[in-house]
Amino acid sequence: MDLKEKLISSYFAFEEQVDTDSEIHDIRSEAIKNFETVGFPSRKDEEWKYTSLKSLLKEDYSLFPKKEDTLDYKDVKQYLANDIDSYNIVFIDGIYSSYLSQTTHDKFDACLMSSALSKPKYKAIIDNYFNKIAPKGSGLNNLNTAFSKEGAFINIPKNIAADKPIQIINLSTGNESALMLQPRNLVIVGENSQVQIIERHQSLNDNPVFTNSVTEIFAEKRAIVDYYKIQNDRKTASLIDNTFVEQHQESLCSVHTFSFGGKLVRNNLEFYQKGERIDSTMKGVTIIEGKQHVDHNTLVHHIEPNCESHQDYKGIFDEKSTGVFNGKVYVEKEAQKTNAFQSNNNILLTDQATCNSKPQLEIFADDVACSHGCTIGQLDKDALFYLKSRGIPAKEAKALLMYAFANDVLESVKIPELKKRVNKMIAEKLSVNLGFDL
Repeated sequence: MDLKEKLISSYFAFEEQVDTDSEIHDIRSEAIKNFETVGFPSRKDEEWKYTSLKSLLKEDYSLFPKKEDTLDYKDVKQYLANDIDSYNIVFIDGIYSSYLSQTTHDKFDACLMSSALSKPKYKAIIDNYFNKIAPKGSGLNNLNTAFSKEGAFINIPKNIAADKPIQIINLSTGNESALMLQPRNLVIVGENSQVQIIERHQSLNDNPVFTNSVTEIFAEKRAIVDYYKIQNDRKTASLIDNTFVEQHQESLCSVHTFSFGGKLVRNNLEFYQKGERIDSTMKGVTIIEGKQHVDHNTLVHHIEPNCESHQDYKGIFDEKSTGVFNGKVYVEKEAQKTNAFQSNNNILLTDQATCNSKPQLEIFADDVACSHGCTIGQLDKDALFYLKSRGIPAKEAKALLMYAFANDVLESVKIPELKKRVNKMIAEKLSVNLGFDL
């Protein structure tokens, strides 16, 4: 039995375990039927031309953990941004950990998806937002929807600014020989409201983990959303991260993705602008080595006039690693006065490293300012020579150049402690002491 057949046959047992209303049952049933039809993506699909899931699909994954595990704080605190005063929503092998978490219902909700799906008081919110922007044609989205049970539910009502950041942490213990996880997150930020969110997936040992995550984010009028993804997992962990953002009038939303680890990471990030004077920001830094593979697949859909979008992705690829960037900006005929900028710059440190970049613009409006660009190359030899001539050793000189290359992406991080932590991750990835305070 292959993984697709195993998932389909396991769906009926899953449905008997969960407590949801008939409408959610219908959504799940439709999703598993769609998955049965569409299946997993392959390289025959244009958007998956450079990324193959074959090696992941060969594993015999456990779909449901056999038991709930507990972890001590000391065992996982390095994976939490513990220097940040935050609300924490922590899951261990897909199961909520009340011991490691700090949730809230005071002024806003930062709690569990399972509660939102099952409790009558959240029914109106679920009916209005759940599964509304995740594309129905994607096999992976349908698979997650069919098995959607647990994840983070964040609801910030009108005129509320979250008093501190919210961390969503997914830990896998390795108790199973191989494990598949499907977290589902829903984030709703009301009119004139604000939130900062940090998300991380982390394995605690080298047993294979395959995570297929879906996050839907809704930013209402004048909402401000800052979302940070930390991807620094072990080389046996793979992540398909599907994030969909719907923005309304005058909202500001940014997603920063820091990809430093994992066997295979695919980030599907899509923004839909449904209003005027919207600003969307998508930034990322990728630093990988060995045979690691990171793929960023982005879309910004400009639907109405007078909006902006900014994409800036930097990649540093060592040894036999592979990077992919497939970014699309789509401007509707009605979306006049659009400003859209897209940039993807990459450094290959060896002749065996690979990068495939495909920036795309599809513009149907005639009064716009749109640009895209891509570079793939090596470190500037003249700059390297200059630093070495000033007495800086070659290793440190290369690290300084790479740090400077990635640093402008970090400048827009709004949480100082997080910026410092990411800087340290970059220094560790470069295997050098940069010689200044991070």
